[in-house]
Amino acid sequence: MLSLFTVFHLNLAYSSIGEEQRPEVVQCCYRPLLRLAREYNLPFGIEASGYTLEAAAAIDPAWLDELRRLTTQGPCEFIGSGYAQIIGPLVPAEVNAANLRLGHQVYERLLGFRPQIALVNEQAYSAGLVQHYLDADYRAIVMEWDNPARYHPEWDPEWPYLPQITCGQHGEEIPLIWNKSIAFQKFQRYAHAEIGLAEYLKYLSEHLSDKARAFSLYGNDIEIFDFRPGRYRTEASLHEDGEWDRIDRFFETLLSENCFRFIRPSQVLDLLDVPGAGNRLHLESSEQPIPVKKQEKYNITRWAVTGRDDLGINTSCWRIYEALAGNRQSTDDDWRELCYLWSSDFRTHITEARWAAYRKRLLAFENKVMEGRKLVASKHHISSPDPKVALVEPSIERNGDYLTIETERLKARLNCRRGLAVDGLWFKDVSDKPLCGTLPHGYYDNIELGADYYTGHIILEALGQPKVTDLNPVDPSVKETDDRAGIIIEGVISTPLGPVRKRLWVSFSEPVLELGYRFDWDDVPPGSLRLGNVTLNPEAFDRSSLFYRVHNGGWKAEKFPLTGKDLDQGHAVSFLVSARSGIGITEGIVEIGDASHCLSIEVDKAKASLVGLVNYREVASSYFCRLALSATEVDETRRGVNSSAGDKKVCQMRIRITAR
Repeated sequence: MLSLFTVFHLNLAYSSIGEEQRPEVVQCCYRPLLRLAREYNLPFGIEASGYTLEAAAAIDPAWLDELRRLTTQGPCEFIGSGYAQIIGPLVPAEVNAANLRLGHQVYERLLGFRPQIALVNEQAYSAGLVQHYLDADYRAIVMEWDNPARYHPEWDPEWPYLPQITCGQHGEEIPLIWNKSIAFQKFQRYAHAEIGLAEYLKYLSEHLSDKARAFSLYGNDIEIFDFRPGRYRTEASLHEDGEWDRIDRFFETLLSENCFRFIRPSQVLDLLDVPGAGNRLHLESSEQPIPVKKQEKYNITRWAVTGRDDLGINTSCWRIYEALAGNRQSTDDDWRELCYLWSSDFRTHITEARWAAYRKRLLAFENKVMEGRKLVASKHHISSPDPKVALVEPSIERNGDYLTIETERLKARLNCRRGLAVDGLWFKDVSDKPLCGTLPHGYYDNIELGADYYTGHIILEALGQPKVTDLNPVDPSVKETDDRAGIIIEGVISTPLGPVRKRLWVSFSEPVLELGYRFDWDDVPPGSLRLGNVTLNPEAFDRSSLFYRVHNGGWKAEKFPLTGKDLDQGHAVSFLVSARSGIGITEGIVEIGDASHCLSIEVDKAKASLVGLVNYREVASSYFCRLALSATEVDETRRGVNSSAGDKKVCQMRIRITAR
């Protein structure tokens, strides 16, 4: 007998549903779900954010009363997720903790209890999230199998039918219930009459076994049954039979079969003692540090740097966060509003009316938290040197196309013919070789890598258009800062879209090079805009211990080995989707290095909420390794002009060595 369970996901903040349509959603989608559970005594798992519960209760208090009865006295089980549907690997740890805490407040107030099981929002998982769920007293989490399993071919194919243990990277462990993207897409296709009942039953029968098995029948949205959000041009028409009627017949058929039984999601955990269950697994991988549900086009860049202006609104949220985190008078209402503003649905297929209202609300709250408060400077800002410390006079030398700046601890050689690209960057305390810089054409005896690979430049790639870079000649100005903290190198570089103003700063006292970009462009064509590219010098790092390390929404950094890997997170999935994975950089730092030393690349997220794309491949006895910082990517959610570039804002980053 195959044990079947569901986690129906309710979301009144759904991107393409207008607020005026919410009563219709409750009537057409939410009420039929509870009716089905009540009439057939089905132990559905039902998940909603605290915000969705509040909104649904305001529309239909009787619906909330029935949900409470079904989940306290009836067969159903309520699954939690937090106050808002935020993408955990893209926000600071403190916001993730607040979101779960504030979600529990709503659950206790409206339902009278705290849920024991949590659904990972949008199935966007990182190892750093495990501790948050433990701190919030969740007993287990629900996460998708298909994408983590793709990069773990060693996993047993029997494991997705049994509960397992997902592990953080610092000893954290929490039981894991598997969701299945293919399975819930099959359910949707049946409901939309794209496949028949016989075909669907045949699919389910293929999962029968003489072994104990639990199978996720459905784990996704219900706002798509007998209602159309208008999210895609290819959405199926409403079926004349009624989709809930089709779903009703399906469950009635399954109940008549003697080879299926229905269980609550928490009952899956009863199988933890079954052979093959309870394996301690790491869902993350170097190739996909942040697994996300469904096909590869659906990845973390979707909520980070696509949409109408993900970069701009995420950057505003980071500014608000830094203000709240630095103010002891910040209230739960403040944090609740920030969680709401960081909701995933404002970053995808949001309607025009909701977008306008959101931007107005975001600006009003940002102005409110800034008013009368001094915005705490980013923890990554460079401090001025101690004036008592004697500094060796820096050397500044121009030799043809190259400008070399040398201090007591650092040496930077810049290519003026190539837009001040970093030709070589030496950290004298660590190595006599440049740790990053330019790898010239012919460096690799491999035609696939037959190009120049620079550091510190920008690359804009748009479909059907020539690549735009800042690798053009420039005559820079060089001057010391007024406080003698360092040297500033500035230049204006012409591009087909307009000038790029580039600024580099070299510290006198620290081994630090900082880069800043200002785009004097009227707009940015749909495409990928990547900057601050850092190309490692393969001769300066030991390939056998190479790694990258970053925070993805957790309190502690996550480490990913590179040796033996082949990954390109910025490789296009299709003509429509320009990247396939990425890293959140939620503490503003990415480290790349080996067992003896590493580069630390820092990003001020409150100036530009960039995400990282790691590219690594081994070439004979050498390797190619680069980190790119993405300001914008393309997928089907991309709309209009990226105002963060169009408004000529500044993107900044810095590079600093960390020696161990």
